[in-house]
Amino acid sequence: MDRFPLNDPAGRGRLSLDEVRNIKYHFIVSVAMISRFCMEGKMNSETAYSLSDLYIQKADICTSIEQLIELHRSMCSDYAGRMQQLRRSKVYSKHVVVCIDFIYGNLQKRITLSMLARYANLNETYLSKLFRTETGKSVSGYIRDKKIEAAQNLLKYSDFSCLNIGNYLAFSSQSHFIQVFRTKTGLTPEAYRRQHFRSNWNKE
Repeated sequence: MDRFPLNDPAGRGRLSLDEVRNIKYHFIVSVAMISRFCMEGKMNSETAYSLSDLYIQKADICTSIEQLIELHRSMCSDYAGRMQQLRRSKVYSKHVVVCIDFIYGNLQKRITLSMLARYANLNETYLSKLFRTETGKSVSGYIRDKKIEAAQNLLKYSDFSCLNIGNYLAFSSQSHFIQVFRTKTGLTPEAYRRQHFRSNWNKE
């Protein structure tokens, strides 16, 4: 939100000649995208749609761009907070929750077991066993899966190139990114984008 505020004209079309109404329309598009993104992440559809309706109603009575930007920030934080709680709803220990939060917050970096162990103040061997016991995955496997999930969403909803996405998610090379992505999804990043790019926008 700091890098690409709602009123940033870059990459944003004009949906109305009235600037406030134009931002309102983009707000509605943003709410629709975020609610569907969260439903894909297992948020209850009733909750997602109720939040969407609530924030669209709030946006409707805003009279300035500043109000809309602040409401957009609140809306994003609300959805993100609910998704975080949903992710934590599984019975994980405090140490594993700390590690999972670190992973989600640093997907653009190369994350290692030793890095997580230092962050959680645990022995590497102990953390490795604890993480696998509670999540059913190794630390490296979990990190890899979350990076690929992030890549899938970027391929669906953004215009960033496959090369930029692989670099952003800190894969060692483009070929490594393609290999890991294909192993997980059965498709190359390019093929995945061709099949899924913004395709779910018109489901309803």
